[in-house]
Amino acid sequence: MKFNITGRNINVSDGMKDQIDRKLGKLSKFFKEDTICNVTLSTEKNMYKVEVTIPVKDGVIRAEETTSDKFQSLDLVVDIIERQIRKYRTKLLNRHQAAADFSDAFNEEPDDTNEEEINIVRTKHFDLKPMTPEEACLQMELVGHAFFVFQNGDTGNVAVVYKRKGNSYGLIEPEY
Repeated sequence: MKFNITGRNINVSDGMKDQIDRKLGKLSKFFKEDTICNVTLSTEKNMYKVEVTIPVKDGVIRAEETTSDKFQSLDLVVDIIERQIRKYRTKLLNRHQAAADFSDAFNEEPDDTNEEEINIVRTKHFDLKPMTPEEACLQMELVGHAFFVFQNGDTGNVAVVYKRKGNSYGLIEPEY
């Protein structure tokens, strides 16, 4: 696995690069050699955020953590990534799909995590009302949810607005 390490508002020291290589390097046995792991370190108001993104077939494995210590943030992200890798691998094996992005080392490692089954406890049906994304954000705030599904009045497509960190909003629209 190859690492692409960048810093935003922070200079990434050689010591930090060594820590990243050492900590994330232990996960490289699960991937092919040409897999690229993107690591971004950033700082804001004495808080250090570490983001790790690893592209895999049919998706991305991604985690981010923010703490007052950059090394602690890195440790927490590595733990999250490792859990996600195991969960992703288990999902692929359960569906009898080829896990082409992973090396054979995964088959040798026992999966000691308690895999929880996905249990849908509620299904909700509702009418989609055409509205602008701004109106959808207002509706989302009124109902007190973290996301809101609506029909975009501009495009006619189903869309989702959601709350992001930092009191901002995101919009998800499918491409047909």
